[in-house]
Amino acid sequence: MPAARESLLRAAEAALSAHPWPAVRMTEVAAVAGVSRQTLYNEFGGKAGLGRALVRRAADRYLDGVDRALAPEGSPAPAAERLAAVAEWTVREARAQPLVRALLTGCWDGALPSPPTMGLRPGQPALGPAELVRTVRDRAAAALAPEPAQRCELVVRLALSYVLAPGEDDAGPGRLLPLQGAAPGTPLSGPNRTAGAR
Repeated sequence: MPAARESLLRAAEAALSAHPWPAVRMTEVAAVAGVSRQTLYNEFGGKAGLGRALVRRAADRYLDGVDRALAPEGSPAPAAERLAAVAEWTVREARAQPLVRALLTGCWDGALPSPPTMGLRPGQPALGPAELVRTVRDRAAAALAPEPAQRCELVVRLALSYVLAPGEDDAGPGRLLPLQGAAPGTPLSGPNRTAGAR
């Protein structure tokens, strides 16, 4: 029942945006979705299964956004602009979606479903922050070849620093990434008084 599953996930997302996960009731999710409680249990096996599905859905949406930033519609943008778009998407999505923020940072709290103990697909290891960063890095490196994978990872990690410690003006990394037109290997900042000319 793909339509019922989608309705249940939308209803659960709405419930989670209004209440902490422990306060989300399966009977209410089923009622909002317009299906029976038994249908919910048939689809997800219970509240823990529904929570895992919400986490997988959040990760999939985040990675879909990464793919869109890496392959924008129309004429292809320079690699630097696409990397900046990945960084901006990461910050925006992590700020707007608590599940994405938890997946990227590993900071889970009692208001969210339990952290994943298995991967996005059967047989995969759990998708934690390190695995998610590697996934984004590898997708960026593949889409932007011959851009080095280390540069792609650096951009993702810079974006994560804004998720964990936002700037005073909350501008995000877009203004600070001098990537437009920068050649590979160009430093992200110039010498400073403590680093000297290292």
